[in-house]
Amino acid sequence: MRAPGKFSDDRVKKELFPLSTFLLFFLVFALLTTLQMMMIGRVIDYRSLPAASVAGVVGFWAAASAAATLTTGLIIRRHYQKPIEEFSEAARRVAAGDFSVYLPPRHTIDKRTHLDVLYMDFNKMVEELGSIETLKTDFFSNVSHEIKTPLTVIQTNAELLQTSSLTEAQRRECTDTILQATRRLSSLITNMLKLNKLEKQVIQPMPRPYDLCAQLCSCALQFEDQWERRHIDFEADLEDRAEVFADEGLLELVWTNLLSNALKFTPEGGRITLGQRSGPEGLTVWVTDTGCGMDAGTMARIFDKFYQGDTSHATEGNGLGLALVRRVLELSDGSIAVESTPGQGSTFTVRLPAPPGRHRHDPILFRPVHRL
Repeated sequence: MRAPGKFSDDRVKKELFPLSTFLLFFLVFALLTTLQMMMIGRVIDYRSLPAASVAGVVGFWAAASAAATLTTGLIIRRHYQKPIEEFSEAARRVAAGDFSVYLPPRHTIDKRTHLDVLYMDFNKMVEELGSIETLKTDFFSNVSHEIKTPLTVIQTNAELLQTSSLTEAQRRECTDTILQATRRLSSLITNMLKLNKLEKQVIQPMPRPYDLCAQLCSCALQFEDQWERRHIDFEADLEDRAEVFADEGLLELVWTNLLSNALKFTPEGGRITLGQRSGPEGLTVWVTDTGCGMDAGTMARIFDKFYQGDTSHATEGNGLGLALVRRVLELSDGSIAVESTPGQGSTFTVRLPAPPGRHRHDPILFRPVHRL
C-alpha cells in the first residue's frame, strides 16, 4: 500500500482499501469460522484443540483476510481507481483551460460499462465547452472589430474638423460621416443588448392576437423612401387580413430586419417581394430579393452572430440582424429557412404557428399582387 502523499493527486489521502478493510475481512473470517465450529462442535471438541492448532487457525484467518484484501484491492485499483485517477487528471486539465482532452473508452461497445458511459459524457462535455470557448473568443474579436471601425472613422473625421483649411462643404461631409458612424455604433450596441436579453430570456414574449398583414404593410412602408430612391420595384402579395398569436413588438424586429437585409443586397433597379399566406398549419411570410445571392457555405452560417457573407456591404450592418431574427422566432415557436442562388437572389421564409383554437375551414380571400 502507498503511504499518504504518494498518490498521483495530492488531494487523495486514503486508499480505496486501507488497513480497516483488512481488519473487516479478518473479523468476517473469524466470525464465519467460529460459527462453523459451533455447528460441528458435537463431533469435534474445538475446546480441546492444542494451542498450535488454534494459532494455525488464527494464522489462516490472517492469511485469508490479507489475500482477500489484496485481491479485491488489485481488482478495484485496476478497474476503478486507475480510471478515476485518469478522469480526475483530465478534469483538472479542462479546468485549466485545455479543451483538447479526450478519454478513450476502456472497453468495446459490447462490453461497455458505466465508466465507459461516464467517459463518453465527459468527452461530449469537453467538446461542447471547447465550442463555447471558441464562440466566446470569436464574439469578443468580432465585437472589438465592429466597435473599433466606427470609432476610427469618428476619430479621423474629428481630427479633420480641427483643421482650419476645410471648406464648409468638407466640414458638412465630415459631420455627416461622424453621424453615420455613431448611428452604426448605436445600432450595434442596441442589437447586442437585445440579442443578449433574448438569449438569456430576460425578454419574455407577451403574445396576443393581432393582424399580421397590417404589421407587414407598416414595416414595409418604413423603407418606402429607400426603394424609391434606388428605383427598386417593391411588390407585396398579402392577404386582406391574417390573425397571428405572437408578441407584436418582437415580430416587428423580424420583418424590419428581413426587409432591411433585402434592401441592402438588392442592386439599384432590382426587385423585392414581400409575401404572406395562411394555411391549416399556420402562417407563412417570405421576403424575396434579386440581389447577389449566396452559396451553400454562406447559407450555412448566415444566422451566426457577426457573420457577413458579402463583405462589400459590411459597412451597412453589423451581422446581428439575422441572429436576432432566428432567436425571436425560436421564442415565438416559429422557424426561418433560406433559399438562394449566387447571382440570382435569395428568399427568406418564416413560418409561424396558427393561433390557438383557430380553425381555417373557410375559403381564404387573397389580395392580388400589388405595389405598396
